[in-house]
Amino acid sequence: MIELRNLTKSFRTPRGRKYVARRINAVFPTGKAVALMGRNGAGKSTLLQMISGSMRHDSGQIVTAGTVSFPVGFAGTFHRDLTGAQNCRFIARIYGVDTGELLDFVADFSALGGHFNMPVRSYSSGMRSRLAFGISMGIHFDTYLVDEVTSVGDRAFRAKSAEMFKARLATRSAIVVTHSLAEVRNLCNAGAILENGTLSFFEDVEEAIARHLKNMDKPA
Repeated sequence: MIELRNLTKSFRTPRGRKYVARRINAVFPTGKAVALMGRNGAGKSTLLQMISGSMRHDSGQIVTAGTVSFPVGFAGTFHRDLTGAQNCRFIARIYGVDTGELLDFVADFSALGGHFNMPVRSYSSGMRSRLAFGISMGIHFDTYLVDEVTSVGDRAFRAKSAEMFKARLATRSAIVVTHSLAEVRNLCNAGAILENGTLSFFEDVEEAIARHLKNMDKPA
């Protein structure tokens, strides 16, 4: 369960202050895979980063029950001068999981071969994403935060990633950001719409999709 209490976040822009969250009160329930939808620039990725703790909010509270992942596939926290394996060991220690088990899982799943033992600064963006996704899936979080999960890697890796993630959702919760409505229907059983700093929750994912499409037909 993740609860947002009077959550507020804004950024200064040339046109004035842009609100991503304006005193949002909402609950993402345990056992639900919630599709987080909204226009481009609405702040969906920013909201995920605030929930994960990697970005500060201006005011309010984020209350969580159980463990919450960093955004799945997010490679921004890697130390570029460490190898993929060394980054993996470091993250294993942070989250208190077995280092050897996580190393074995990530090495196999990410299919980086010899690059796993090379510095991350030598990786392509796709390789960094594969490493990040492998680490995310190798740790059994209670709630996964997902930002465009199937955009990771090539077609074969995207299919493998989607299959692995769907298996995790059988016993875990998630908040999922994706532009693909097919993926929303495939992965999610509830929805939330972020629009002009407000968040609306829908128990029925089809109702959420309908509201999202209606919003997209309106001027921003």
